[in-house]
Amino acid sequence: MAIVSPGFTRRRQSPDVQLPPGQYLTEDFPVLTAGPTPRVPTDRWEFTVGTEAGQKHTWSWQQLIELPAEKITTDIHCVTKWSKLRTRWKGVSLDVLLEDVETAADFALIHSYGGYTTNLPLEDLLDGQAWIAYRYDDDDLTPEHGGPARLLVPHLYFWKSAKWVRGIQLLLEDEPGFWETAGYHDYGDPWREQRYQGD
Repeated sequence: MAIVSPGFTRRRQSPDVQLPPGQYLTEDFPVLTAGPTPRVPTDRWEFTVGTEAGQKHTWSWQQLIELPAEKITTDIHCVTKWSKLRTRWKGVSLDVLLEDVETAADFALIHSYGGYTTNLPLEDLLDGQAWIAYRYDDDDLTPEHGGPARLLVPHLYFWKSAKWVRGIQLLLEDEPGFWETAGYHDYGDPWREQRYQGD
């Protein structure tokens, strides 16, 4: 499985910029993808939350963009050691999408078009920490960066912000996703440098 990584340039760190350990700044937005880029038309896109009890809550594209949206400005940190500061997004908070979902789950497995998965504690998707983002830098999110919509969980390494998101499965027990089964850390806190299992 090929990893595609177009060239990008490093920028020297300013002394007043605080970065997680081992990270460097970039002004580019590198594209790192395992496998082909899914291209999902918005008229066929949908997002589903499935509970541990088998209940499903589904939103079409039109329903998603009619929900209250937020503008988010945040730093992002990739496990491959680049960081990009003050990135600008627009999307729907997971607090909105999960508001009427009844669950006893503690974990979530994120599913993407194309088959990618990643796991998160459910608490990391709540309290203004995560969004379904569909705009970046005042433009529609491109397929290369996860469009039409991606998960945005900026307090964790960026592989947890799954591109081409299509759903969340709520679980009573943790279940590792794609990179986690390949040896990446289950949680992925950049400030604790949790890149790989055992970190």
